[in-house]
Amino acid sequence: MNGLYPLKFKPILLDKIWGGDRINTILNKDLGELPNCGESWEISGVEGNISLVENGFLAGNNLQEIIEIYMGDLVGDSVFKKFGEEFPLLIKFIDAQQDLSIQVHPNDELSKKRHNAYGKTEMWYIIDAKEDALINSGFEGEVTKEQYLKYVEKGNLTDLLHFDKVVEGDVFFIPAGRVHAIGKGILVAEIQQTSDVTYRIFDYNRKDDKGNLRELHTKLAVDAIDFSYLEEYKTKYIVEKNKSSEIVSCNYFTTNILEFSTAIEKDYSQLDSFIIYMSLDGDFEVEYEGEKVKVNKGETVLIPASLETFLLNPLTKEVKTLEVYIKK
Repeated sequence: MNGLYPLKFKPILLDKIWGGDRINTILNKDLGELPNCGESWEISGVEGNISLVENGFLAGNNLQEIIEIYMGDLVGDSVFKKFGEEFPLLIKFIDAQQDLSIQVHPNDELSKKRHNAYGKTEMWYIIDAKEDALINSGFEGEVTKEQYLKYVEKGNLTDLLHFDKVVEGDVFFIPAGRVHAIGKGILVAEIQQTSDVTYRIFDYNRKDDKGNLRELHTKLAVDAIDFSYLEEYKTKYIVEKNKSSEIVSCNYFTTNILEFSTAIEKDYSQLDSFIIYMSLDGDFEVEYEGEKVKVNKGETVLIPASLETFLLNPLTKEVKTLEVYIKK
């Protein structure tokens, strides 16, 4: 055994003009002096914001350093071969007290060409939503590039967009190229490719604290947008209690929901990947090789790829957690 264990990281808390307080009141994180915490980056390999280990003998080391040391033992051999020392996913919580801008992310090919970066495919799991809260995902009908540009120019782009009312448990898969936005009153868990490339296409004509309109990326965005229309943008899934239930699976990540009230044995000897648990409700512990790591509501833990078998023990009556990994 290489000494690796379930890793917890110090959350990277970001103050946002549109943020609120639910990362504290619902997810129990200490926000310190942050008045409007919009995001908690739980696990990040983004340059300039690389997560620091919080528990065990690796505490204080950053994620990139430990990937450099442990390589495939930490992330999985196939993941390390593809991504090297860059952790491939960004795991975060987002609290939108106000509407976020309408935006789009380029795909891998366009991101590589323009920014020498990966694209951004992502997904949202709705943890909490105020009544009548809305998510934008995609268009309301068939739209041409020319129509789109006309509406952008007139400032009434929202007339073309599809909005869903959301409740706790709703899931949205947002492939690169799909226009999207989180509406006010929504707390989400977000799983995405490691990329910080975002094109803002409409921001409700809001001004920053200096009275300036926020920058839009109209020209860059138009070539990144997928104009196709879907009849349904919300992801359908079925939960089986005490069992991992798949909600999203794509080339970049697989996300399951796991709702359990009894001990669960996990055997991932056939999976060549790290595993991440984000506790949405309840507390549990990861038991491995006679040791235990506790995970409280609102916390995230990374299970190294070399830790193939372990137990998940509930410490509260019910536990709800997202389970994330990368399939070969």
